[in-house]
Amino acid sequence: MRAKGSNLIPVLTIAGSDCSGGAGIQADLKTFSAHELFGMSVILSVVAENTARVISVHDIPTSSVDEQMLAVFEDIVPKATKIGMIGSCELMSCVAKNLELYKPQNLVIDPVMFAKNGYALMPEENCDFFKKTIVAFADLLTPNIPEAEFLCGFKIKNEEEMIKAAKYLCTLGAKAVLLKGGHSENNANDILFDGKEIHILKGERIETKNTHGTGCTLSSAIASNLAKGYDLLQAVSKAKEYVKNAIYYSLNLGKGCGPTNHFYRFLSEK
Repeated sequence: MRAKGSNLIPVLTIAGSDCSGGAGIQADLKTFSAHELFGMSVILSVVAENTARVISVHDIPTSSVDEQMLAVFEDIVPKATKIGMIGSCELMSCVAKNLELYKPQNLVIDPVMFAKNGYALMPEENCDFFKKTIVAFADLLTPNIPEAEFLCGFKIKNEEEMIKAAKYLCTLGAKAVLLKGGHSENNANDILFDGKEIHILKGERIETKNTHGTGCTLSSAIASNLAKGYDLLQAVSKAKEYVKNAIYYSLNLGKGCGPTNHFYRFLSEK
């Protein structure tokens, strides 16, 4: 019997690996699968972490990163790419070189700086280098408020300052910015600046501690929607709805902040 064969849109994540499965590469691949896409990965770091703590971070040699990028782009070119944790300046330079070489489309960059427990996944001294080498490649940059404060160099306490920060980050070269409001004192609204217009995207708080990997999941969901052909506002709006439900049906696993439920559409009744 001859195989029928199928077509799935390919998407790529470039990030660190989370052995506990809730964040990083593992969360990204689960998100891609939940959106019925073909997920690929370039691993930058191996992170020994769980829901309660980060134990260690081991960076992959840049020669291996170069070879992973080559393997992907010479064979299956992704329709969208998401970048997550880049833990060292050496890796940032390596990633920037490869982005310049392969010019991936629909590039969503999540500036991962801290784990849920506060562990610095991007050391503070590397922040300026990230601004100079990586930000300008972003079709969409997706910082939360603490990350945006580091990148902008000023405090963000209200919606007006979120708008100011989003516009500032575009002056660094990002084509658009989604500034996530989950750390806001007043509400959970996000600010989307597409380079021309400001969109205030309402957010609803859900009472749960199980939010491990939400930032990774959101950026991957946005990349998934861009790969499927949605415009930026649609892609972000649909991704926010997906993450809201993934948190609502989050998983009671581990001793700390449990993971979101990437497959809630299939498993919400379990």
